[in-house]
Amino acid sequence: MRTIHKILAITSLSLLMPYAAAAQSASDVQNMSPEERRAYMESMSEDERTAMREKWRAEFEKLSDEEKQAMRKQRAEQRTAKDTKRDRAAMRERWDNMSDEERAAARERYQAESAERRQRWESMSEEERAAAREKRGARKGSKGERHNREGQTADERPES
Repeated sequence: MRTIHKILAITSLSLLMPYAAAAQSASDVQNMSPEERRAYMESMSEDERTAMREKWRAEFEKLSDEEKQAMRKQRAEQRTAKDTKRDRAAMRERWDNMSDEERAAARERYQAESAERRQRWESMSEEERAAAREKRGARKGSKGERHNREGQTADERPES
């Protein structure tokens, strides 16, 4: 009887090993090149991607406040370090390399997302809309606080 239990345990563990090996931490995925990361994420099903995001979110929540702040700062620096012209050129190249069917699917996906956002906005109460505007304003920066390339606001710029 014990041997049967051992065989079942070993068999079940051997079946789970590929899944355990495939599960990568957020830092492992971060160390991949953008192309490798994209291919890795596209190779997963939607359920696997959702489970992976939840796993990464749980890993992030376990970090100390200092580690979280350092990670946020690093991500912000990576975002600002990107050359937007290069990104636009890459996006244009991807678009140019798409087939007509892929372009049509991308347009449909964009229109569906836009319709979903519009429906969500229309279903909000005025208080929810005001909160959403405030949240977006905090993320994007207020119109009166435009920054120039050196990061100076209009008040900080020397008079010319």
